[in-house]
Amino acid sequence: MIVTSAVRHAAAGTAAVLFVLPVPAATASPVTSGVPVTSAVSVTSAASAVSGVPGASAASGTSDSSLREPTPPVRHHVDPARLDRKGTQVQPLPGAPSVPSLSALSWVVADASSGEVLAARNAHRKLPPASTLKALFALTALPHHEPSEQHTVADSELTGIGDGSSLVGVKEGYTYKVSDLWNGVFLSSGNDAVHVLAAMNGGWESMSRQMQDKARSLGAMDTHVVSPDGYDAPGQVSSAYDLAVFGRAGLQDPEFTRYCSTRYADFPAGSWSYGIANTNRLLTGEDGVARYPGLLGIKNGYTSNAGNTLISAARRGDRTLVVSVMNPQGGGGLAVYEEARELLDWGFEAVEQVRPVGSLLPVHTKAAAGADSRAVSVPREGSAAKAAGKAVAAGKAEAAAKAEAVGKAEAVGKAGATGNAPRAGAEAAAVPGKDSTVGAAPSGASVGLPLALVGSACAAALALWARRRRSVNRVN
Repeated sequence: MIVTSAVRHAAAGTAAVLFVLPVPAATASPVTSGVPVTSAVSVTSAASAVSGVPGASAASGTSDSSLREPTPPVRHHVDPARLDRKGTQVQPLPGAPSVPSLSALSWVVADASSGEVLAARNAHRKLPPASTLKALFALTALPHHEPSEQHTVADSELTGIGDGSSLVGVKEGYTYKVSDLWNGVFLSSGNDAVHVLAAMNGGWESMSRQMQDKARSLGAMDTHVVSPDGYDAPGQVSSAYDLAVFGRAGLQDPEFTRYCSTRYADFPAGSWSYGIANTNRLLTGEDGVARYPGLLGIKNGYTSNAGNTLISAARRGDRTLVVSVMNPQGGGGLAVYEEARELLDWGFEAVEQVRPVGSLLPVHTKAAAGADSRAVSVPREGSAAKAAGKAVAAGKAEAAAKAEAVGKAEAVGKAGATGNAPRAGAEAAAVPGKDSTVGAAPSGASVGLPLALVGSACAAALALWARRRRSVNRVN
């Protein structure tokens, strides 16, 4: 009978404690893939665990099948060394059109959106780029000054321009808007405008280093910058691959695209102005070269050492292609435009009928995309510090959550003593939409606290029973 009474007291104390404690939140297995779980999936999983109905949804009614991992996109195997080979590289599927036979020493045709190279010839052959190098100059210098900013040209800024350079007519002592100078660069290929803009961005040598760094950041490893305007200089080279990289990068900048696709503009000359025309014949249709439909321009070039060079892009429907052509060996001075036309025509016809032979994306971008099919971007400069800050904040939040959990448990204990304890599960039911971490291991405080309280209740019940037995004995 003594034992039975003790057991009754212990059971009563345990039941009282369990009654006032909230029902522990349901937790899922730890997530090991490193992929964040969306809030919709978190809520659904928690609701399913509470209700005991697999796949039940708290609000949307989605089925279990809708929560499965999406099928990753099919990835084409691309030999990274293929573009290093000599000759024409293409992987046609049955029914694909034949690649045009061109006289250019090297060329590339690629999808501007994905960066996939559809075909190429001697893609990494190092050759003088001529004024197509101005595309890299624009990528480097454009972000540093607003188009409406005005600049008065000093005489020193026009020194060192190479003999026979193409000029737009910049004069010392005149004040120009930055947009006027960029029109001079893109339309007239003006080396005088390049010299002024380079002076505004640290000077000639500094500009060369900045351009070199920009080329490397884009994955253009064949380019060596000596003269930012593209004027022939010992050791200055690029490649059809790198020029296509510059063209694709430029199309992602609305300002760059606006300048390179402008056919005609007025250039100021003090109290009056004169018209200038883009020297890209595919864009303007000048000198007997027919305009190409949907052309977005970019940049052409010529020197006696480099021959004719060209970066062009065109849009047809939802597809944009970029091509680069370096130094055609036949057909005269206009052959570079006609060969670019042939590449664009072939690319639009063959875009779904060839496997890519390479990519214009930087190596680190391709590595990040290959690591996980769901990766959509590459962290930019400073993102590591932001990630570290988020990790610290997450650590602080976790500590605060643990402290809050302990505090709530203590409050529940006090409420139980005064008879104001909430019903079991009331805490969980009050905030069904509150953010929760699905897959996180339960903390030591949340697991150990109920056990400690149960043990304390049992001990208290036994002590109470013993005290009552002693008082009964003394009475007897």
